[in-house]
Amino acid sequence: MTKEIEKWWNEASKSYQESSQIETKSAHYGPYAPNENKYRMLGNVKGKRILEIGCGGGQCSIAFAKQGAKCTGLDLSSDQLKHAEDLAKKNKVSVKFQKHDIQSLGGFRSNYYDIVFSAFALQYIPDLTRCFKEIFRVLRKGGLFAFSFEHPFYSSISTVTFRVDKNYNKSEKIKEIETWPDGSKHTFVAYRRKVSEIFGSLLKAGFSIENIIEPFDRKSENAWRKGYWKKIYPKKLIEMIGPTIIFKARK
Repeated sequence: MTKEIEKWWNEASKSYQESSQIETKSAHYGPYAPNENKYRMLGNVKGKRILEIGCGGGQCSIAFAKQGAKCTGLDLSSDQLKHAEDLAKKNKVSVKFQKHDIQSLGGFRSNYYDIVFSAFALQYIPDLTRCFKEIFRVLRKGGLFAFSFEHPFYSSISTVTFRVDKNYNKSEKIKEIETWPDGSKHTFVAYRRKVSEIFGSLLKAGFSIENIIEPFDRKSENAWRKGYWKKIYPKKLIEMIGPTIIFKARK
């Protein structure tokens, strides 16, 4: 995981958490997507060992812990993890949060976790196949891997002109200057990949793919329809292409 991405999240964490207001009642998959309580893709998580990759402010791990799961949340941002720890205390649940490069899971036991979960974090991974192989390693046989990305189709279209302005066929590193709601500017870094590339990386890692979902739920979290996020997810565009894509795979 690059220092650029760590720096960006440390700088943007406070503004992001204040503007997004992500719930802790249920794990979320992304903007305009139903939450896990509605999807039930993971089934009953009580007593399950769950590893969250790129846990950010900890909301999903906290939601799982409320449902009786034994959760570990990994992130590379100290500022995000501080928010996660404070939020877990506020919600009176126990979650182990740890700063860790989420591309490599060195130090984590093989064949141990029942579920690995990740929401909108894996687009920051330079080597996706390597990451998936590590996730495959730490999952027990029959374990589930559920994760979401910003939909590559959505990110190929301008949120201003609503026309295609990026080459979908080109997998690339994105580096842009973003202005956050508090007026601060930060260098955003991520990796754009085709759906087939994500699919192929899962197969190379050894996973069986059970489902790919392209959700759109107008009634999802209100924060996405306000202020800064309204510009990122304009109504006209999200009604043509939902911004989230979800994968479910099994070891």
